[in-house]
Amino acid sequence: MSELRFVQLGFGEEAVEYQEAWQKQREVHAARFADEIPDTCLLLEHPPVYTAGRRTQDSERPLDGTPVVDVDRGGKITWHGPGQLVGYPIVKLPRPVDVVAHVRRLEDALILTAAEFGLRTTRVEGRSGVWVLGDPVEERPAIGGLALDFDPRLDDEEFDPRLNGPEYAPSNAGQRREDRKLAAIGIRIAKGVSMHGFALNVNPDNTWFDRIVPCGIRDAGVTSLSYELGREITIAEVLPVIEKHLREILDNADLRPRVVEAAV
Repeated sequence: MSELRFVQLGFGEEAVEYQEAWQKQREVHAARFADEIPDTCLLLEHPPVYTAGRRTQDSERPLDGTPVVDVDRGGKITWHGPGQLVGYPIVKLPRPVDVVAHVRRLEDALILTAAEFGLRTTRVEGRSGVWVLGDPVEERPAIGGLALDFDPRLDDEEFDPRLNGPEYAPSNAGQRREDRKLAAIGIRIAKGVSMHGFALNVNPDNTWFDRIVPCGIRDAGVTSLSYELGREITIAEVLPVIEKHLREILDNADLRPRVVEAAV
């Protein structure tokens, strides 16, 4: 892996439309595959947009017909928009490519970034991204006046949080003291080079997530640095910190290919 460089594409009033950024990714990806440029991380902010990975189900999309951009990354549906720092690390990986290891490296950089602001985060097994853990189930407040034993999300496969008001809204997971996602990760590896990446909620309006089932997860929610820390955090504050930790993690990664044992 070459030394990582950063390109800040646009923030605030200069936020980059999703399709424009996607095309930029393709161009950078092609140049990196051809070894014309070093490993490159695009950093930016998007205007409001929903994007759906390959595994997204119809039951997870907006009920009101809001347009969704279907993309070629892994994962399910999410939202991007103001107050969210998006990063697209386009890096060349050894073959055979270890996708999980690449995701773990991105998670490490995000966990270290949150920690530098005073927020403890972690991974949740089986769920990519970076999380703030909620209270133990038995210590959480009852939802809608009902005991947790009657939480319909636990047993009703047809339960739809999009239709059931603020008690179940993903943006209110902090009030319910449930697990909540601070940063989402969805990537694609093509020709040994990564695309797409992460979205870190710095200070967005998280009610945008209430129109969808974020990442297809119905029993947890979303959060932001500003919400968890109880003070306003800006993208400008986070940029140098995330760059530092991405460079530390990606430049110093042990990228030896996995050992693939032959079948006996």
